[in-house]
Amino acid sequence: MYQLPPGRERGLLWLLALTQFTIIMDFMVMMPLGPQIMHKFAIGPAAFATAVSAYAWCSGLSSLFAATYIDRFDRRKLLLVVYALFALSNLACASAPTFSMLLIARAFAGLTGGVLSSIIMAILGDVIPQNRRGAATGIIMTSFSLAAVAGVPAGIVLGAKFGWSSPFYLLVVLSLIIWLIGAKLVPTLTGHLAKKPAPLSRTLPDLINLIREPRHLRAYMLTFIMMTSHMLIIPFISPVIVANLNVAPQQLSWIYMAGGAATFFTSRFVGRMADRFGKHNLFRLTAVLSMLPILFITHLPTLPFMVLVAFFAVFMVLASSRMIPMQALLTTIPKPAQRGAFLSINSAIQSLGTGCGAWIGGMLLATTANGQIAGYGTNGWLSVGMVVFTLIWVGQVQPAKEPEQSSIATKLSVE
Repeated sequence: MYQLPPGRERGLLWLLALTQFTIIMDFMVMMPLGPQIMHKFAIGPAAFATAVSAYAWCSGLSSLFAATYIDRFDRRKLLLVVYALFALSNLACASAPTFSMLLIARAFAGLTGGVLSSIIMAILGDVIPQNRRGAATGIIMTSFSLAAVAGVPAGIVLGAKFGWSSPFYLLVVLSLIIWLIGAKLVPTLTGHLAKKPAPLSRTLPDLINLIREPRHLRAYMLTFIMMTSHMLIIPFISPVIVANLNVAPQQLSWIYMAGGAATFFTSRFVGRMADRFGKHNLFRLTAVLSMLPILFITHLPTLPFMVLVAFFAVFMVLASSRMIPMQALLTTIPKPAQRGAFLSINSAIQSLGTGCGAWIGGMLLATTANGQIAGYGTNGWLSVGMVVFTLIWVGQVQPAKEPEQSSIATKLSVE
């Protein structure tokens, strides 16, 4: 376990949150841009869901592949190299002239984004003690709030004024700035290399053994079901609101801004509560509370716009709050030497669930003769059913025993 000065630790956590912010914005901005992308390329909900799923599935594949090498390199160097490729992937998205090229570019973005998420969580697990990991995860999870309150609304405004590709150009610029800061701020992180890695000939068998570990399998099941449930709903909120409630695409920025602002102020609080009351207990509470908003948002009646904005804030708070204790719990599952590989596989499972949820959700929807989207209520009931399963299953997910920090603490070397 590394020991960083408090100020350096906070700076590193917020840098990781900003890095995650660009990854989340890259994924999330596709959703409110859905109406514009569907119009631009003359595609329906199912094809749009395929574009969302392409990112998620490739993210999963890259995360799974990362499990074979992520614990063999200095975390700092790996973070900087992959983040540079991520910036290039967004440039490719912005330049895509056809829907086929956009699919390829989104797949490339997924390949880099999946590895980055694994690296971020591995760094968090290396630097932050287990008893403070919930609060630290809350800081990282503010990236979702920042993406919703700033990134996505900015993307919507830019997309409305300058075309659907402009948000991806913005991401290229933001990624370059964050990369330069990271090159100065992120220390050398090589403590996990103290144990000599297994030879490459053992990589695949060791990976299989890591996956087959019963404690790990139970964690992967929790991740897959929760992410599938989540993505049955999230990608289609904007298209449904625009098509069924006649909300103008540019007004979506206010909806996402309200949701992001609400979660920005609750994420760190939820993280602290996870440390105080237990990650299992808080997950169960927030998952139960999230079910009613899921059913409401998938059966939306015609509402005044400001009521819709307020409700979306409540939905976002509860949807994100159940993810914080779950993510914090997952960092405690593997032994320290396996953390990077475990989180890479878990990121792959998360992306697989994301892709499956978006794809299944898109298959369940249809466009009616008058241009509305039908079938969203079915998505809601299926999502709630999966949440009920996680309430039961989370009790099976238990952490590994971690050595006391004092016995394993190492001095930090900074280049």
